[in-house]
Amino acid sequence: MAGPLTDMKVLDLSRILAGPWLTQILSDLGAEVWKVERPGSGDDTRHWGPPYMKDDAGNDAEDSAYFQAANRGKKSICIDIRSAEGQQVVHRLVQKADVVVENYKFGDLARYGLDYDSLAASNPAIVYCSITGYGQTGPYRERAGYDMAIQAISGLMSITGERQDRPGGGPQKVGVPIADLMTGTMSAAAVIAAYHHARKTGEGQSVDMALLDVMVTTLANQNMNYLCTGDAPRLMGNAHPNIVPYRTFQTADGNFVLAVGNDRQYAKFCEAAGCRHLATDPRYIDNANRLKNRETLEAELQDILCLKPTAQWIDELSRLGIPCAPINTLDQVFSDEQIRARDLLQHAEHKHNARMPIVSSPIKLSRTRLDTGSAAPVLNQHRDYILDEVLGLSDDEKTRLAKGIPV
Repeated sequence: MAGPLTDMKVLDLSRILAGPWLTQILSDLGAEVWKVERPGSGDDTRHWGPPYMKDDAGNDAEDSAYFQAANRGKKSICIDIRSAEGQQVVHRLVQKADVVVENYKFGDLARYGLDYDSLAASNPAIVYCSITGYGQTGPYRERAGYDMAIQAISGLMSITGERQDRPGGGPQKVGVPIADLMTGTMSAAAVIAAYHHARKTGEGQSVDMALLDVMVTTLANQNMNYLCTGDAPRLMGNAHPNIVPYRTFQTADGNFVLAVGNDRQYAKFCEAAGCRHLATDPRYIDNANRLKNRETLEAELQDILCLKPTAQWIDELSRLGIPCAPINTLDQVFSDEQIRARDLLQHAEHKHNARMPIVSSPIKLSRTRLDTGSAAPVLNQHRDYILDEVLGLSDDEKTRLAKGIPV
């Protein structure tokens, strides 16, 4: 693997999505990630199908497509952390690691002597990242954290969806598990910062990441709209709370997004759309007035925008620098010339598929090449590598370990 984190060794005790998303980011950046999985079944998401990944012959393989989304570039080993010998192996791996990542419920790993205090005794410089739904403190800390529940309790669903009085109205979740994904991404920044501190000082530390904390902070401008006014944001569908016009509109053959960000862009749009009078109308002269008169303006624009097909609007407006976009389905996304130019769709080697399609890291560094590396591993694929090359166990020690005898 190439990348700026090639010296980092990560012991990944996490499963499902938030933790694996974090460790996949670290892997993309060059870290070596040892993924510890449950013997026999592995990470739960291996079985979250159909759909399943395809082998070289085009047949379903044993692992789900979902699993492939968050585990590329890792090395898999099965360890029973409930057993004494499994716990011993984890402690020995911690002595070789820089980072530990886990996303068990609060207090679970302490039962097995795998909590931060126990592992820091094996390696004082270890960075130990715990990801939970609600964090290590507070009255909710023992609750299980699931993405949709976090989207609800954080307030995200209260501002996502059409108004209750419209068809299909009411709170909606985001179309991907955004709480897990954002927490994994924010955790990557936290882990790299703690790793940098450990490299300078020799001092490790625990990193406490909560899905709820991340989702609340991610509400960004909606948070500040509320804190500055005392008015809780409401459901607005695809409309923007602070900018008009900024939403989806129907065209002659579908829908597209028009995202006018300032008064200058609005004036250019009105000229391009043949409605200059709407640029000089006192009700719409600036964004503050357009916000006050949102419904009448959007109705007038809708009558204009439905006269031409989407592609024509995209072409005409984009040439003038007016922000807009088609609403692509994923088949359109991966055939888009911009996506292809940015190399987001790549292929990596998998044990059952020599050209496994993957989505590459979006990070592009000018001086440090990233190598997406291999696709997600099959269960226990790297047991011998980890026991032989990382831990240096003898054949006798491996035999004892297989028999359940501590080494």
